[in-house]
Amino acid sequence: MAGEAGVFSEEQFWEACAELKQPALAGADWELLVEAMGLRFYRLRDQETGLYKYKGFGVLKDCPPALLADVCMDLDYRKEWDQNVEELYERERNGQTVVYWQVRYPTFMSNRDYVYIRERRELDVEGRDIYVVLAQSTSHPEFPERSSVIRVTQYTQKLVLMSDGGNGSKVFMYYFDNPGGQIPTRLINWAAKKGVPEFLKELVKACQNYPRRT
Repeated sequence: MAGEAGVFSEEQFWEACAELKQPALAGADWELLVEAMGLRFYRLRDQETGLYKYKGFGVLKDCPPALLADVCMDLDYRKEWDQNVEELYERERNGQTVVYWQVRYPTFMSNRDYVYIRERRELDVEGRDIYVVLAQSTSHPEFPERSSVIRVTQYTQKLVLMSDGGNGSKVFMYYFDNPGGQIPTRLINWAAKKGVPEFLKELVKACQNYPRRT
């Protein structure tokens, strides 16, 4: 969790970084969910919600880590390549980057929105550059809930990247959110499994087409 000031601690960045080198899957019932685009995704049931937490490990080809980190941080660009974005922008408030993100849901379902803090760090580990992005849901008076949209209040994401020694990225991802509302748990879990390969495919394409790619 983020601290009271909403700023991630050094320990949180280094803990995420450690999983890139040594995946923390032992001691819990993590199960393989799907393999896609060179990554293996595992899931662990959250006892409180019945939903799953997800971890992904592997190598994304043709996506250098600095470029991939830039693409993930560029919200304006994401609005171009991610068709599920309804609204997305960020504001700097008290030293924090606060993001508002509304996700387009299918017809007859309410859209979901997120208010979260995020931070990117570049770490030097034994002479190698490691890129870490952390995100965590929060609340902020500037982003009140909207009557027609369901606010997601449980959201955590971690992304850690380093060079694979070539033109790709060695990747660790962690993700959990609870979309709330009346969506059956089994449908949420099914959608996550189906959506992972498609999202990765679009992310790789977004890296290859990034207009600020050098």
